[in-house]
Amino acid sequence: MIYWNSFFKSLNKEPKEEKIHSKEPGEVHRAEHRLVEERKDRSNSEGKKELYWDINNIEMDKFFNSAHLVSLIAKWKYHLISIIGISAILAIIFSGPSFITPMYKSFGVAYPANIEPYSEESETEQMLQVLNSKGIVDSMIIKFQLAKHYGINPDYKYFKTVLVNTYYDNVRISKTPFESVRIEVLDKSPDTAALMVEAIFHYYDQKIASLHKSKYKEVIDMYGAQLARKRATLDSLKNVLYVLGTEQGIIQYEYQSQEIMRGYLKTVDGSNGSGINTKEVDRLMQNMEKASGQLIEVVQMIQDEARTYVEVKLDYEMAIRFYESNMTYSNIITYPYPSDKKSYPVRWLVVVIVSLATFIFTLLIIFLFEGKKVSTGKHS
Repeated sequence: MIYWNSFFKSLNKEPKEEKIHSKEPGEVHRAEHRLVEERKDRSNSEGKKELYWDINNIEMDKFFNSAHLVSLIAKWKYHLISIIGISAILAIIFSGPSFITPMYKSFGVAYPANIEPYSEESETEQMLQVLNSKGIVDSMIIKFQLAKHYGINPDYKYFKTVLVNTYYDNVRISKTPFESVRIEVLDKSPDTAALMVEAIFHYYDQKIASLHKSKYKEVIDMYGAQLARKRATLDSLKNVLYVLGTEQGIIQYEYQSQEIMRGYLKTVDGSNGSGINTKEVDRLMQNMEKASGQLIEVVQMIQDEARTYVEVKLDYEMAIRFYESNMTYSNIITYPYPSDKKSYPVRWLVVVIVSLATFIFTLLIIFLFEGKKVSTGKHS
């Protein structure tokens, strides 16, 4: 502000009169003439500057003056109506099916099912990740021949990039506020749009099933190897038990040890002990003394191995059950259907936007034209 005040003061400052030291009449006359000319030039430049500022101020005031705006529109109303009418007609024509291919929307809504999060993501977020995976996109491109359907030249340098970008432009997958997943497909054919939504759900189930089956196959192989090792251990223990029974004559520790003791003490019920095979009793007693500990250990190990074998076998059978099952992994809440009304373009919206843009642009041109005319008139 201080700068501009000093600037305007300097414009209003009277020029200093030139001191005339010479006393000759010719020199005095020439000095006075030069002084008068300088004053005229300065006054002319100041008048032009004042006129320039006045014109700008007037134009800005008119621009923001609603009354002037209304009067200007009234003055040019026929031109405005004609131009806006022509633009609206052109918008109606060029937004028609001859110039813009109408697109139909189909959508479906589903919740994830029979899945578990891998980390901190929710089940819905996991479903979104799988739906946007490259495997499903490639399956959709192959099934519906989207390159041909979208009219993309396979020989084009960036064919794959354009094809995938076009797919994502027409297929929108999003999470709803209710933690479900909504799939929307835009296509020039309403039937194709509905079929594409169904196919995406189908390929999602296949993708999750393949992921689960691959992991269940690993679990089956792991449990199968563990069962094979436990079966080999059980067979080995049974062979040891067989050897103890056939070679040592001991099979069951508690029962045989009791009978051997009764024979050794000759206290068999109903007998005076004369018919007891003392030699065999002595042999069994010696064998029992040598191998009884091994017999008890083998029997206990067989029991333990048999119990763990059953537990592993249950897990193994459960893994096989899930591996061989045909499960689905989405609960479809809203099934897709072919739309009977186009979704794009919205013709009335195109006409309104074009008409409004034309009105504003034309009004700006009128302002410039009127301003230039006023400026030319004042200068003249």
